[in-house]
This record gives sequence, C-alpha cells and structure tokens, in this order.
Amino acid sequence: MNELDNLINKLKELPNKSGVYQYFDKDGHLLYIGKAKSLKNRVKSYFKFTPTLAPADKLGPRIYKMICEVVTLEYIVVENENDALILENSLIKQLKPKYNILLRDDKTYPYIYIDFQEDFPRIDITRKILKSKDIKYFGPYSSGARDIVDSIYEIVPLVQKKSCIKGNEACLFYQIEKCKAPCEGKISKEDYKLLVDEALSYVYSKSKILSKLNQKMEKLSSEFRFEEAMVIRDRISTIKKSQITSTIDLTNNDNIDLFVLKVGKDRAVIVKMFIRDGKLASSSNDFLKVNEYFDKDEAYKRAIINYYNQELPIIPKEILIAEPIEEMEDIDNFIFEKFNKKISINIPKIGKKKDLINVALNNCDELLRIDSLNKNQIYGEIKELFEFDTTPTRFEVFDNSHMMGQATVGAMVVWDEKFSKEDYRHYNLEAKDEYGQMREMLMKRVDSFNKNPAPDVWVIDGGKTLLTLAHDILESVGVNIELIAIAKEKIDAKAHRAKGKAKDIIHTMDKEYKLITSDKRLQFVQRLRDEAHRFAITFHQKQKRKDDKKISLLQIKGIGEAKVKKLLNYFGTFETISSASLDELKNVLNEKDSQLIKDHFLES
Repeated sequence: MNELDNLINKLKELPNKSGVYQYFDKDGHLLYIGKAKSLKNRVKSYFKFTPTLAPADKLGPRIYKMICEVVTLEYIVVENENDALILENSLIKQLKPKYNILLRDDKTYPYIYIDFQEDFPRIDITRKILKSKDIKYFGPYSSGARDIVDSIYEIVPLVQKKSCIKGNEACLFYQIEKCKAPCEGKISKEDYKLLVDEALSYVYSKSKILSKLNQKMEKLSSEFRFEEAMVIRDRISTIKKSQITSTIDLTNNDNIDLFVLKVGKDRAVIVKMFIRDGKLASSSNDFLKVNEYFDKDEAYKRAIINYYNQELPIIPKEILIAEPIEEMEDIDNFIFEKFNKKISINIPKIGKKKDLINVALNNCDELLRIDSLNKNQIYGEIKELFEFDTTPTRFEVFDNSHMMGQATVGAMVVWDEKFSKEDYRHYNLEAKDEYGQMREMLMKRVDSFNKNPAPDVWVIDGGKTLLTLAHDILESVGVNIELIAIAKEKIDAKAHRAKGKAKDIIHTMDKEYKLITSDKRLQFVQRLRDEAHRFAITFHQKQKRKDDKKISLLQIKGIGEAKVKKLLNYFGTFETISSASLDELKNVLNEKDSQLIKDHFLES
C-alpha cells in the first residue's frame, strides 16, 4: 500500500469525536497541529476526494500549500472541544510545527498587592494568587513594579519590612523617619490608614509618583548627592517605560484587557494593555516572525490563550480586540471553562474603548518602526549560510564541564536578540563521558518543551558526533529545530589555535563550514559558544567547591581522597553516596569504611 492509499484510509477512519490532528510530510516532519470538535468533519474539510485526493477548493494560500505537502496524519481523541484546544496549544509549544504560530508563554506577571486583613498593612509584590479574602491587587506589570513599590517606601513611612511589626521594638527605620513604629504603638490604626491611602494614590497614579520622584531627584542633586539622584533617575525611567502613555479614562471602575496585533514586513507585534479600575495600569508587547506560513487569526488566538492559560489574581470584565478573529466561540468557551465566568470579547467601533484600540495600534506602528531600525542583518545571513527554512532569532547553546569526572555539569544559554539570562539553565549530570552528558542534558531540555517552548536553533559545542546525537533526539520526538555544532579545528588530534584566533569549524547535518576568522557569522556563533562555556565553567567551579568541601569532611572522618574518588566514580554524586545503603557502599569499599561513611551522613 502506497503513501496516498494510507492517507485515504486514515481519512476514512477518522472518528466523529473531538480531538487533535497532526499533519506530516514525506520525510516525517511535523507540518501542522490543529484541533476539532469533530475530527471527521474538520480534517476531511481540507481535502477533496475526486477524481483523486487533493487539497479542497477555497483553501487559503497558506493552507493549500500545507495540504499539498501532507503525506500522513495522526490524531488524538479527547473528551471535548475545550480539552482539544488545551492539548493543541500544549503540543504546538512542545513540537514547534512548521505551519503553526508559536508564541512563547506569557511570563507570570508581577502584581502589586496589599492585604487589608493585617492591622498595619504593607504594599508588596507577588506573582501568584495569595490566600486571603482581603487582598487588593494592582496590575499586572510588565516592568516597573519593583521600582514603584521601592519608591513608595521612600516617600511614605509605611512598615518597611514584614519582620518589623513582629519585633515589638522601634528599629533604625523609625530613627531615620521611614516608619512610624506601629510595633511600639506610636501610631494608631486610623492614622496609619491615612498613610496607606496616600501610598495607594501613588499606585493608582503613575504621574503622581513620577512628580514626587522628580522633586526628590532635584533635591538630591542640589545637595550634591549625585549617586542617590542617579538611582532615582533610573527608577523614573523604568516606571515611564512600564506602560503606554494614555490620558483616556473610562469614567468607570471596569477591569478590561486589550489585545491588538499589527503585521509588518518581517515581524508582527502584539500589544497587550491592562485597564484596571477604568485607568490604564500597564502594557506589554511580543514580537513574532512573519513568513509565508504566518496566520494573523492564529497569532491572536495563541496570544489570548497563552495569557489566560494561568491563574490570574484579576479577571477582567471584558476583552477588547481590534478586529474579528476565527474560532471566537472556542476562545469564549476556553475562558469560561478556565475561570467559570463569562467574559465578553468585543471589537469596539466608537467611544473611549475604540480610542484605546487606536492607542494600542499606534504603539504597534511605533514598535515596528523602531524594530526595523534596529534590525540585525546577521540573522538573515545565518539563515542563508546554513540553509535554514526560516530566519532564526532565538538560539539555545549547550556545553558541559567537568574535571576528572568530578562535578559534572551542563549549561544552556539563550540568545533572543541579546543574551536572555533569565532563561539560562544549569544541569547537574551523572553520565561519565561527553556523549552521555550531552545526551542527558538535551533530553532534560526536550522534557521541558511543554513549559518552555523550543527555540529556532540549537547550537552544540562539539563536533559531528554530538550534532548527530542532537539530531536523533529531535527526530525521535518530532520537534522542528535547526541544528549546528561548533568545534575547534584539530591538527594531530589536538585543538588548534593560531595567534590567539580559534580555527573553529561549524557543522550542519549536511555540510562543514571553515569560515575565515573575520567572518561575522562565525564570530556570532563563537560568541554564543563562549558564553555557554563561561556559564558552564562558572557553575562547575561552584559545584566543585561544594564537592571539595565534602571531600575534606570525609577525609576528617578517615576516608582518603583515593577512596572518595572511587565512590564518586561508582555513585556519580555526593547526594547519591549520602543516600546509599550500607550494602551498596560495600560494593566499593570495605565494611569498616562503608560504616564510617554511613555514620558520617547520618550525623550530617
């Protein structure tokens, strides 16, 4: 039976049930993941069956091109359409199909909050829902939350630290007039409430807090306290950047979320705005790559689902968008199932809500304009050189480090138009050889794709063998990631450096590239590799210091360095040694030494 017959049979077998379907090309690469209320009806709608199997009439250019590439399909049946939507979203993040839009998960935004259940409440920051009925949340904040809170504590003498109120004794904050010492009863609850009201007025009005900070900065400058003035200046700058500027006031206390998308030549941008108590609280934006597979409706859908697929302290009354999108009913149902609350999704035509949409659209235009000015040509050159399908911007780079098998660690650094240090990861590894260590690290990364979606490119510090390993791992899970490896040129089996310049070779699965040392593309990849190496070495040194300390403690107990190395070679880590049974220890050392070690860890 040929591939066409297999596909026809699969289409005939489709059940009339909710589920997720996956399309694959002739090489087994995943093309697209979709969801359906009825798999049978939805998937068949892409095809016509006479005179031969072919893409259906009236398909858009993007879908038509995709269906022309489809050779086989797979599907997963679920209970209902909402479950299908959630599974679809999760699989897209994990597997990165060619024709789907991939938005990285919204970070858990920080919220400013105050707990009125406390006698003398403080303003603080949280990223999760707290268990108290009397908490008031403000936000979310894409940036600037910490600067706002720190500024308020500079201006208003609230209780400065959580531990202060428990101390029952006035501390330094009282002496420097930054706290009224409610711990000693030096201020009543009624008078403290006035301070809280003042503090909240700064949360509600960024213009008010900025005015106060400017006054403070000028005063510090006049007193020649320039370093302190610079701290306030930087704080002002961060708070200003934390939101889109708008004077629009909805004249009510509604909570509204807004999503707007604009598509440029090479990139699209999604702007999110959060209106709280009728005023614009904060905003954020995400850039997306635009290619021949880009679908505006899907981008909108992913942005909304990604944001609401988490627990939120503040649920909006309404969601505003700039234009109609397909499958609006699916999004409505998803949000209702998530929060057990009907939230209307509207496209305002007139009035202040329409004005907010226009503000967001104007900001989209400005963000795309600035982005085009800052456009980095290196990504297009990387795409062209290595024959990638799309222009990459997000790279993950892997390296490992050890010394004589001790403190074996791995490191992943991330480049997303700059080094994204909050996304760096360390890995403690157990494998003894370089191949096993890289395999262990890459498998750990693959296992986390559902939480942290795949990048555009993996860069492996190593040669063709490790590149093939990475390729086989990605093939086994069906994830579409471009791959390169960088290794030093070897002469007589030794890594070669000439006049301080590394003679590095870049490998893809099909080719080997020996670029001149001044080539910007080589220098870019080297910069990524060097950062991964630095990050791995730093972590290795830290872990080795821990291990050296543990070795010295064991030696105090009468176990020499040679025996410690035997244990590490057998068990891999000190943690495994510490949890080993006496019989397991006796596989390596004699009974007396094994008992010494067992007693040592029991006492620790």
